[in-house]
Amino acid sequence: MWGRLHAFPKGRSAVSDDWSAWLPLSKSDFFDSYVHQLEISYNMFSVALDEALELRRTGEIAQSCRSIFVVPSLCSRLARPLEGLLHTLGEHAKHFRTVPKSAPIDPSNFRGSREQHSARISELLSRVLFTQRSLFLHKVDTLEEMIFHIRLRVQEVASDIACGTSLAPSSDWKSVDDAHFDLNTCLREATILLKSFLLVLPEEQLSPFQDSVARYLRESGASFTLHLSQRRRMVTIEGE
Repeated sequence: MWGRLHAFPKGRSAVSDDWSAWLPLSKSDFFDSYVHQLEISYNMFSVALDEALELRRTGEIAQSCRSIFVVPSLCSRLARPLEGLLHTLGEHAKHFRTVPKSAPIDPSNFRGSREQHSARISELLSRVLFTQRSLFLHKVDTLEEMIFHIRLRVQEVASDIACGTSLAPSSDWKSVDDAHFDLNTCLREATILLKSFLLVLPEEQLSPFQDSVARYLRESGASFTLHLSQRRRMVTIEGE
């Protein structure tokens, strides 16, 4: 399920404690449903890109270009719900002053130059942002921005490859592969943030939070379905 896993940063053992902590059933139902859908979207994106990369590696260039045609839409299918989740986490934390734990972003967990730069800035700021709330909000904003730019880069570069208009195919294929790696890192970071957030979220705020996530995704045109058996209803986000 998890693909690559990153060690928790030293000095942030409290975050790893959150990860192993128990969630009440109402919260675990939401967490499991959301993460399960994210993992499905990630696997679809990853398998499609791996297939296109393998075709290129074996010299089937034309077929690899045709295969990568679906990659931008699959990337968006994962990225948009992640953006929506992070955006809603930040807005809820600002409005209700919810203060979950968080750890600095590790630049070594990224490949793209833009993502590494953003992670380094975030790591530096974590040394001067002294409140847990400011650390959490800054991390959420940084990850959301990363995912947005990764989605745009995959859309542009993969489309150029598929249409045969790429001016530097080798570099562009590597760029898409690096974007896949970095989006996976963002997914893991966001999942950990969600778990820590739900641990401190008051029970009476869970339903409004879920509704906020659903509304953001619906407005952004993301395709996502959450089966929330504990609440005896299903929130459906219309497809693109």
